[in-house]
Amino acid sequence: MQAFDAVARSGSLAAGARRLELSTATVMRLVAALESRLHCELLLRSPRGVELSTSGEAFAASCRQILQGIDEAEGSLGGLQAHPAGQLELTLPLLMSDRIFAPIALDYLTAFPDMRLLSRHREDLPRLLEDGIDVALVIGALPDSSGFALPVGTVRPVICASPDYLARHGVPQAPEDLKAHRIIVSGSQGAISEWRFRHQGAPRSVRLAPRLACSTARAAIHAASLGLGLTRCLSHEAYAELSSGQLQVVLQDYAAPGLPVQLIYREGRRAAARVRTFLDFVVPRLRAHPALRG
Repeated sequence: MQAFDAVARSGSLAAGARRLELSTATVMRLVAALESRLHCELLLRSPRGVELSTSGEAFAASCRQILQGIDEAEGSLGGLQAHPAGQLELTLPLLMSDRIFAPIALDYLTAFPDMRLLSRHREDLPRLLEDGIDVALVIGALPDSSGFALPVGTVRPVICASPDYLARHGVPQAPEDLKAHRIIVSGSQGAISEWRFRHQGAPRSVRLAPRLACSTARAAIHAASLGLGLTRCLSHEAYAELSSGQLQVVLQDYAAPGLPVQLIYREGRRAAARVRTFLDFVVPRLRAHPALRG
C-alpha cells in the first residue's frame, strides 16, 4: 500500500521509487503483487507512463486514509520512544553477530525488557521491505535503493597465520610468496583460489591451490590459529584471535581497501519508535568497538 500510494502521489513509478528510496523494479513488483491480491488493475501503463484506473483512484483514497491512520496511531503512543515494546527483526553477517553484536544485543534487551529481537544471519544485502526486516547490518558499498544508512565503522581484508606457523615456514614478503605456503580457504571457493591485492595504487592478484578448504570462515580461522596455514578473512572475523596473539597479520602493505560497515533501515525519521530507540542504543556502541576501526 505504501508503494502504491507513493506512485499515486508522484504520478510515476520512478518518482514513487525515489520517494521510498527503493528501486523502480521493486516498486513495480510490489504494485503488481497488490493488483494480483485485489484482482484488479490499479495502474494503467502506457509508453507515456502510468495513471490511475477508476479502481485505482478509489483505492488510492482509501490507502491514504489507512496510512494516515497508522501514522496517527504511532504518533499517539507518546511514551513508546522511552519505553518501546514489541519485536524488532534484524539481519547481520554470522561472525559479526557472534563476535561483536551479541553482547550489545544482550545489553539492549536488559535496558528494554519489553522488546524482543529476532536476528537472522545473512551475508548478502537484504531487501528490507519485501523481507520484513526492520534493521540490517551490512558490509560493503550500498546501492542507492537500499534505504537509510548509518555508518558504524570499517573492516578490512587480512591474511593471517599463527606465529608458530610463520616461525616454521617464514613470513611472506610479497603476494607471490604465498605459492610456497599452505593456504586455507573458506566458503565455496574451488580447487584454485585467486587472492587479490593492491600495492601503491595498483591491483595485483595471485592464483593459489588451497591445502585445506573449510565450509565456514570460522572453521578456516580456527584452522589457521592451530598452525595449519594462512587464511584470508575480514578483520572483524578474526578480531579475537588477532587481539590475543593467536593469529598475526601478514602482507599489510598489499592489503585491499577497507570496507564500510553500515546499519540500514527504512523510512528515516518516520521509522517506528522501536527502530529509532534500537539505533540510538546500538550505533554508538558499534562505533566504539575496536573491531570496527579498520
